[in-house]
Amino acid sequence: MDRAEQTRQEALAKALDNIAVLDLACLGVAGHLYEALQRKQPGDMCMGAARFVLNALPEEGGLAVIATGFPMGGGVPETDGPVGAAMLARALRVARGARSLIVTDEDFVDAVKAACIGAGLSPRIADPEGLESISYLNPVYILPFPREEAACRTRCEQVLANMEPDLLVAVERPGKNTAGVYHGMNGRPLAGFVADIEPLFEMGRDKGIPILGIGDGGNELGMGVIREDLGEFLPQATSCGCPCGQGTAAVFAADYLVVASVSNWGADGIIAGLAVLTHNSDVLHYPDRERRAIELCANSGAVDGVHVSPVPAVDGIPAEEWEGLLTTLRGMIHRGTDFRGDWRRQKHG
Repeated sequence: MDRAEQTRQEALAKALDNIAVLDLACLGVAGHLYEALQRKQPGDMCMGAARFVLNALPEEGGLAVIATGFPMGGGVPETDGPVGAAMLARALRVARGARSLIVTDEDFVDAVKAACIGAGLSPRIADPEGLESISYLNPVYILPFPREEAACRTRCEQVLANMEPDLLVAVERPGKNTAGVYHGMNGRPLAGFVADIEPLFEMGRDKGIPILGIGDGGNELGMGVIREDLGEFLPQATSCGCPCGQGTAAVFAADYLVVASVSNWGADGIIAGLAVLTHNSDVLHYPDRERRAIELCANSGAVDGVHVSPVPAVDGIPAEEWEGLLTTLRGMIHRGTDFRGDWRRQKHG
């Protein structure tokens, strides 16, 4: 790599981080999350996460288990999370031929399936005893988790024993606080609304499986990396207002953490990094797929976290804006690398 190319890629790595934490929802949180993370995990966040993923997976194949689904009540998830999980599953397949198993609550399966179809994958309900082999499809596997505590823990054990994953990922998935309570970002306790999937990650850590976390509010699984700093800019992180009295800050720390203004967008930043490192621009999906996945996810009943209704938006940002942001992101990786092709980049697929 010559000096000019190195300079270009260093600038691109910085730009990916900048756009990941661009305060798209105007909440005044993303920048503080990034500053806190830089104190604990310095360096290029998105590109570093892409390297972390590639180091965890074999050169060809492998299995990533991706947990997602954040409850909004009544058995309905928000659109942030399933779309990012689906796009990440697609990217791992294109980049390394890896299979992905998305784990989520039984109530959230329809939303995850819809997002996966939008990403161009064929969702299959997984057997907890093992994954079927399918030819002539781009499969992604989905394993529903029950909310009953003992059954949920058994399901965690089955995944690790029968699937033997190479990588664990959490995308906008609730994380427990120090009292063992899951919360929404505003302090709402989630007891009875969410399956206890966190033991899967605890057991996975004991087995030495690499763990990647993606979050945007400090209360997500994996965000324990910056738990001690969250109270400086998120009062609810230390004072949730519910009877547990321990705040919303998640205690479990991922091995590598990505923070973003919106968790789906953090996943897209990682995917852009994967495209760069594998020298394959097709790893990053085309903009129309982002919009399609959001629309289908909302059509399944998933709700936007701001409007709290099944509209095609994520954290208050409509699907057409996300399509535009993906156009910008694809343009960035073309300008920041030696990729060649039609300057209009109008290919769909």
